[in-house]
Amino acid sequence: MPRTPDEYAIHLFLDTGHREEVRFSNIQDFQKWYSSELMPKSQSDDFINVPLKTIQGEYMVVRPSRVAAIRVEPIFNSSVDRSFAE
Repeated sequence: MPRTPDEYAIHLFLDTGHREEVRFSNIQDFQKWYSSELMPKSQSDDFINVPLKTIQGEYMVVRPSRVAAIRVEPIFNSSVDRSFAE
């Protein structure tokens, strides 16, 4: 039985060399934001909002034309303790 990710970490790589991470609770929320906000304005130098649903009181704006790459990473929370520190 395949596991379902608990959330998705979206890594935005900007053409300036900066990297930002945004988390979405499901892949459909990311796809909706990507197809309705980022892609239609991909050549624009106007700022668009990047949703930061996991961080209250903070926001981020980005110029769509400056996004060089996007990496989507599924995050699986587990009840297994993987820390090896004592």
